[in-house]
Parts: sequence; C-alpha cells; structure tokens
Amino acid sequence: MTTTGFLTDSTLCIGCKACEVACKEWNDVPDDGFLWSGLSYDNTLTLGASSWRHVKFVEHQPRTGCGGNAPGHSTWQFSSDVCKHCGNAGCLEACPTGSIVRTEFGSVYVQPDVCNGCGYCVVACPFGVIDRRPDDGRAFKCTFCYDRQKAGMEPACAKACPTGSILFGDLDKLQRRGEERVEQLHAAGMDDASLYNPTDTSVGGIHAMFLIRGDSRAYNLPPKPEVPTTLLPRAWTAAGIGAAAMVIGSLAAFAMCGSGRSAKR
Repeated sequence: MTTTGFLTDSTLCIGCKACEVACKEWNDVPDDGFLWSGLSYDNTLTLGASSWRHVKFVEHQPRTGCGGNAPGHSTWQFSSDVCKHCGNAGCLEACPTGSIVRTEFGSVYVQPDVCNGCGYCVVACPFGVIDRRPDDGRAFKCTFCYDRQKAGMEPACAKACPTGSILFGDLDKLQRRGEERVEQLHAAGMDDASLYNPTDTSVGGIHAMFLIRGDSRAYNLPPKPEVPTTLLPRAWTAAGIGAAAMVIGSLAAFAMCGSGRSAKR
C-alpha cells in the first residue's frame, strides 16, 4: 500500500478557505462559533476539534528580491494548516484505549467510538493539533479523509483547492516535488523559501509537508518538534536520583540519631 501525504505550498495559497469549507462539508465537522477575531481576516485562528483545516494569514514586510508587494506595503502569506500525521505520532503513543491507530496509508486516525476523552493525546501532540470537543469531551482531528482514500479518491481539501496549493499523493514523490519547488523559488529570488519536514527530530518526519517562506514559527510550525515520550528517560533518571537521595538522606539521619544516643549512654 502506498504511503500518502500532503504537500501544502503557501506560495500558491490565496486564502480563499475553500479547503476549510470542503473539509467541514465532507466530514460533517461542526462550526467553531461565528465570532470576529479582529486578527487580520482570520477568524478560525487555529486547528482544533472543529477545525481540521485552517488557513493561516501570515503578515510579512516585503524584502527586495523576495517577491511580495511594493516596498513599504505589508503583504500576506497564506498557508493551509492541517494535522501533520507524524511519522512518530505523540498522540498515538499516548492513547491508552487504542482509539488512535496508524492506517494502511500511513496516516494517523482517531476512532471516535473508542475514544474515552482522557485528553492524553492533546498534551502529547508537539504541534497542538488534536483537541477535545466541549460537548462530549472526545478528541478529534483530520482523518486524512480515510473514507475517501479507501474509495480511491483524494481528500476533500485537496480536491477543492483552486490553485494547486494543496497536493496529495505518494509521500516520497511529494518530497521530491517540494525540493524542486524550493529550487524554483530560490532561482526566482525568494531565497527565504524552505520545505518544512522535521525528519531530524523524534517526530521522524511528517506526512503533511509545508512549503513556507521565512520563519517556520510564524506558521505555527516549531523548528525542532519533539515527541514528549522522548523526555521519559530523563524524567525517570531524575526521579531515580531523587529517590536515591531521599533513601541516603534517611539512612544518614537514622545513623546520626543512633550515634547520638550511643554517645549519651
């Protein structure tokens, strides 16, 4: 079975939010509340239990030789964020019920009928993607349109994208295409373009790569994401050292107490 993935090219995104709408319609995802955030034109704000695709509005000050608008004018960079379907998924490792599984396509899938709402997956996600719905407490996130993939179709968001900003297909081929696209952008003067895919961390690479410009943190993409369970050895070591120190201190206290009594006699 082919391992599939997303390649989201922020340089082609126009901020139309067609991917958000298509995702909600196909997956019957509820609304997030109709509130005006005042943050540019972005009212979804972040990924969550009721937002599986989120078009982020990133404001930049244009630099000479890097494209954008005329000097002195701010410019927007749009990027459609989604669950990364990590190679080593923190949410999957933390789930105690087996609700979160790896599919035959390589994606990370939450089975809502098995989820008990414990929330361990929420704190274990290095990207802050998965979240619980307030009505029943169960966790939800992008399913990679698992039902559509099983039927031989591409995910709804990629199907709806009018500019080709969201590409779907074989993961290795998308990796090569992303690298080629970065070379094209560098040749065009956009020397701050890069392909975000943290293969050198405990996350082990992601199945939803992003082509971005500038600092990845502006796109809610941490430079060095780590799976929380990698901290367990250090935590257990620290706990062991603390416990040993307590035992040694207790024995020393008893020894001093015993020697004091002997001296009084």
